[in-house]
Amino acid sequence: MQTATSETNDLISSGKVDGTAVYDREGERIGSVKSLMIEKRGGRVTDAVVSVGGFLGIGEKYHSLPWQTLKYDTDVDGYRLDVTEDQLRSGPTFDETNSDSALDRDYQTRVYSHYGVNPYW
Repeated sequence: MQTATSETNDLISSGKVDGTAVYDREGERIGSVKSLMIEKRGGRVTDAVVSVGGFLGIGEKYHSLPWQTLKYDTDVDGYRLDVTEDQLRSGPTFDETNSDSALDRDYQTRVYSHYGVNPYW
C-alpha cells in the first residue's frame, strides 16, 4: 500500500484532496473538500470549495475558502480551518444552482474579507 509513502510527500493530487474532511478549530468535522479553484494563468490553488450540511447532497451549501486558511493535519488525516462552525456558516455560500457565483470577483472579495485574508489577485 502506497498511502504511508504518499502522505510524506509535499505534493498531492487534486483527486486525493477532493472528499478530504475539514475540521473546525475545536476538532469537529464540519464538511469536506468538494473541489479546488485554480488560477488559470498563474496555476496556483486559490480556494477550496467545501461542502457543509445537507443530507445525501440535499441542502448542502458550498463555501469557497481561501486555500491559505486550511492547514493539513496528519493526526486527523484532514484539513483544519481556524474558525468555528458558526463563523463558517455565516460566511458567503453558494449551492449547485448558482455555482458560477464562486467565480465572481464580488463573491471572492466577500470570501477573502470574511476570512481576513489578502486576496490572491
